Amino acid sequence: MNKTQITLLAALVVLVVPAQAQWGGASTVEVGEARFTAMAPTMQVAGTVVSRSDAFLSAEVDGRLISVADVGSRVEAGEVIAMIEDTSLRLRAQELAAEVARAQARLNFLEGDLVRFERLAETNLAAVSQIDQTRSERDIAASDLAVVNARLGQVEEQLQRTRIKAPFPGMIAERVAQAGERVAAGTRVVRLVNPDSLEVVARAPLNYYRFVRAGDELLITAGLDQMHQVPVRTVVSVGDESRHVFELRLDLDASLPVGQTVRVTIPTADVREVLAVPRDALVLRGDGITVFIVDEENKARRIRVTTGIGEGDWIEVRGPIQAGDKVVVRGNERLRPGQEVSVRG
Repeated sequence: MNKTQITLLAALVVLVVPAQAQWGGASTVEVGEARFTAMAPTMQVAGTVVSRSDAFLSAEVDGRLISVADVGSRVEAGEVIAMIEDTSLRLRAQELAAEVARAQARLNFLEGDLVRFERLAETNLAAVSQIDQTRSERDIAASDLAVVNARLGQVEEQLQRTRIKAPFPGMIAERVAQAGERVAAGTRVVRLVNPDSLEVVARAPLNYYRFVRAGDELLITAGLDQMHQVPVRTVVSVGDESRHVFELRLDLDASLPVGQTVRVTIPTADVREVLAVPRDALVLRGDGITVFIVDEENKARRIRVTTGIGEGDWIEVRGPIQAGDKVVVRGNERLRPGQEVSVRG
């Protein structure tokens, strides 16, 4: 056999192999299995990723800001993130401390006088009226000391409030006021967000409230390729006249940015038992939806089906198909009824 004959024979083999698959030869396919599974019809609603710890921190005393943490800074709980000038408060505290010392000295003096007068009274050398007057002055001095101590305590508390501290760990997401600005009590200074404590907030029509319960795991989709099963933390069954919706909050353990829009899949009816096949088993043609089943003789049998509810990669089918049937999920696009198949894997 010369080289020309060998080349013609090789070309013939190459043409014959695909021809066998096209004209009735065995076609290599992959199969799945039809099975009964619990499903419920679903719908998708919009949701948003939020932080469970998200707060605007405000000034609690009047004054000029002398420092504010930069946006993006990570802080721990109790860490100072902004400071207000405290010069006038410190001077007022020193003044009140001096008044406390003076009131304490007067009280000590009157208490000593009262003790002396009471001893003299035992020998009738002191009048009762003098003792009563000294005791009254002693009591007034004690009250004055308590008042001054209270005022000093208030000023010391205000001094503490000149330091704005983080109530929880997080990140500075926004700086509303800048260093050098004068702020009043209640003025927003920074926004603090904890990006490590996340949840999804979604709202759905009130008609489906009874199908969603705390503890259920729902599918959320973020973008095109991120899907997560997350548990429902709470369901708030409160609607109003303008919005007939209920709110559900889901714990989120994934690393998503706060404000990310997601889609939440919720059930719209009770769970029921259905016969389902992998979605890849469906063949969509002009005459309807069909599924190829591999029979005991390794031949493809085409059956017409109708579809129902779906969940993930599985979808409900109705037709002459039973649980346990082997359905073709790969290689079914070019199959013909009765064609012999070779199951891969």
